[in-house]
Amino acid sequence: MTAPTTATDVNQPSLEHAPKTGRRLSLPVLMLIIAGALALTSIVRLITGADGITNVSQMSTALQLAVPIGLAGLGGLWAERAGVVNIGLEGMMILGTWFGAWAGFQWGPWTGVLVGLIGGCLGGLLHAIVTVTFNVNHIVSGVAINILALGATRYLAPLAFEGHQGGSAKQSPAVESLGHFTVPGLSDWLTDLNAKGWFFVSDIAGLLGGLVTNVSWLTLIAVALIPGTWWILWRTPFGLRLRSCGENPVAAESLGVNVYKYKYLAVIISGGLAGLGGVFLSIVANPFYLEGQTSGRGYIGLAAMIFGNWMPGGLAIGAGLFGYTDSLNLRGGSTNVHALLLLGALLLVIGAIWLAIRKKYVQAAVTLVVGALVFAWYAGTNEVPSQVVAATPYVVTLVVLALSAQRLRMPKADGMPYRKGQGK
Repeated sequence: MTAPTTATDVNQPSLEHAPKTGRRLSLPVLMLIIAGALALTSIVRLITGADGITNVSQMSTALQLAVPIGLAGLGGLWAERAGVVNIGLEGMMILGTWFGAWAGFQWGPWTGVLVGLIGGCLGGLLHAIVTVTFNVNHIVSGVAINILALGATRYLAPLAFEGHQGGSAKQSPAVESLGHFTVPGLSDWLTDLNAKGWFFVSDIAGLLGGLVTNVSWLTLIAVALIPGTWWILWRTPFGLRLRSCGENPVAAESLGVNVYKYKYLAVIISGGLAGLGGVFLSIVANPFYLEGQTSGRGYIGLAAMIFGNWMPGGLAIGAGLFGYTDSLNLRGGSTNVHALLLLGALLLVIGAIWLAIRKKYVQAAVTLVVGALVFAWYAGTNEVPSQVVAATPYVVTLVVLALSAQRLRMPKADGMPYRKGQGK
């Protein structure tokens, strides 16, 4: 006779067997760290005169670039919390861009959003069938989906777009805008406050101003999905059962959880979120589909998810960081990246001091030397090469993952094969 399923029972195996990874940062401590980083950035702005690093336009652009990365990362989080590694996020984003633009230019942008989301869900369904039902290696399946999505859209684009005004074999006709909104009064006040150049206050105004100025409705939906995901996965019985499938599926099955069903749902939702990120690229960021426009954002979203330790809040911070560095390409990149060299040097010195306090003297010495080299680079130049500016988002991705790797804790059964009844 099957034992009744309760939230406490299902969660118990994962709590008992989860490896210890040190203390988790509380919200007040995290907010204090963010405020300290913003204050340090303000000091760098005052020293270098690079006002662009925290102005409203820079932050608004950073938010727009962070959204598709954050949506892809959310997709990865849903799948991996259920125990399925989703390397196919890039391919699902590609499907979202194509299907969103294809439906959008014919029937309107909101129809494009819905169809693009469905396109991503189809990619997720294929990944679920291959990995959950047939137990194919998750990495192999994900890579195959990326290749398949690229080939399929490359084949379909000429058939769907050629012969239409503005369309070609690699580009769709223009899609009507979803529309933007600006909070009246508040946006102007924050912009004026940011222009004053005051220490810290103007930088906060720039950050907040970017959140209320010329914001797409799809951006608002994407931002709302962050706390929505947290509430569903950590505050509902559905989310608890889904996470139990990623921690200990055998124990979850013994308590009556249909593991296959939850894995399927999680991976399909994962594909839908990645597809929504693709829709953002082809309808909001650019009002048309363009071959190759995802530019690896699915992989960067996966990196943001890992940086965030498989948690929505950390993922949002990671996506914001990567979106900000990507925005440097578009708005005075060379000057701003040169100023951030000084910020990097200061952060490395602070890191060296912290390591020394913890009696990790070798690591502290290496960190200090690297910080001195970065400062020498800043002091000996007036700007950085354009190639460095273009590579900044990817360099930051690698550095952040390297520095955060020691505190990560992935779901225990993530990527492991599972067969129904294997615990009997």
